[in-house]
Amino acid sequence: MISPSLHPAPVRAAGLPRRRWAFGLTPLAIGLLGAGFLLLIPGFFEERFSYAMLLWDGLLLAAALLDGLRLPRARQLIAARNWIGAPALDSETEIELTVENQGRVIVECRLVDDLPPALATRQATHRLRAFPRVTAHVRYRIDPGERGDWETGSLYVRYRSPLGLAERWARAPLTQTVRVYPALRTTEEQQIFLARSRQIDLQLRQARQRGLGRDFESLRDYREGDDLRDVCWTATARRGSLITRQYQTERSQPVWIVIDCGRLMRSRHLRPGDPANGHSKLDHACSTAVALAQLALYSGDRVGLLAYGQSIQQRLLPGRGAAHLRQLIELLAQVKVETSEADHLRATAMLNRLQPRRSLILWLTDLAETAMRPEVIDGAVQLLRRHVLLFVAMAQPEVEAIAKTRPKNVEQMFRSAAAQEMTGRRELLLARLHEQGALTLDLNPEVLTPSVLNQYLMVKERAMV
Repeated sequence: MISPSLHPAPVRAAGLPRRRWAFGLTPLAIGLLGAGFLLLIPGFFEERFSYAMLLWDGLLLAAALLDGLRLPRARQLIAARNWIGAPALDSETEIELTVENQGRVIVECRLVDDLPPALATRQATHRLRAFPRVTAHVRYRIDPGERGDWETGSLYVRYRSPLGLAERWARAPLTQTVRVYPALRTTEEQQIFLARSRQIDLQLRQARQRGLGRDFESLRDYREGDDLRDVCWTATARRGSLITRQYQTERSQPVWIVIDCGRLMRSRHLRPGDPANGHSKLDHACSTAVALAQLALYSGDRVGLLAYGQSIQQRLLPGRGAAHLRQLIELLAQVKVETSEADHLRATAMLNRLQPRRSLILWLTDLAETAMRPEVIDGAVQLLRRHVLLFVAMAQPEVEAIAKTRPKNVEQMFRSAAAQEMTGRRELLLARLHEQGALTLDLNPEVLTPSVLNQYLMVKERAMV
């Protein structure tokens, strides 16, 4: 489940008048006044009908004034905004608005919650009835469209009595900073991957591959050819004969998630059913990073993060536990895409310095379309000398569709030829990287997460680290 600690804090404030004279007539009162003007038609023939119109309108305005004076002042309405869930991509978040009426009259309220477009694409009007000294509630759902920190606005309230002749306007300053997180996968969604992880862990424990790793397994008598560095001198002194340590493959491995935040990750992948709310490649990469971190931490591994552009944006050393996962999710929510090409070699040098020992590295990036070999490939080759690299290039489905389309005219022929050349170059670069020992994937964003999780489990199963 999503941790309640990720929820934004509730905010509460008293209402403020929107302007000095925050008072007006309702459409009902204006309609009744307009109906009074109908008496002008017989008033052309009979003067008393004109006086009747004046009397009608005067009484109506007086009733509206008394109705408006009975309404509670703006400061007598206490409003609050509570977040029922953590705002994240690809999941609806429920918000509860409350209004406490400290006046003496029942009020009919219409609420407009001012949220940025990243949280809500359109502002909806919500209605509730607030009884005196009673808190009224209304809930609605939003579907966040972008990660990051966003500033919310005020809650605007228009309220009237049940008589409905006059209304007041108020504004509750419910401003706060709300953080939108990457897509958070629940335990139910990852059940298959977690079950397979448990099975792999049991198999590795039964195999107990000795001599391949550096986890201490047991002591045994020294044999000719054993490394003297593995001799346990304290046990040798106790027994009077050489005793050597025996090691097994480590069950807990460091896993680094490296995310490219350069310009290539700006392109958006449009949803088939909702093309207006597509996510960028960086959003998909961050969501995959969260899913892999959850699975790796459950499997007993330590997870680190390196997000980079022209400089290092976020860095987190490998660790374990719920607090570490919370910190990683917070950092991923703040990752931002840059307009320039990322410095891949700087990220490679930083990673080699932070992780000198062998580890599994998931690198989420894309390949630039240049005549020369992309810099990211050179960086990947450097990492292969020491680490197990899972190199994931995020494909562009639109380019693949153009490459597969049969051209019908000259323009489409050139477009198709260019797309085929781009696709072929990507395949060649990834094939050469695979020949040098890397695990490579070229995936569309919608299948990124399950494919990466399967590759991680394959690495665990084969004890490749």
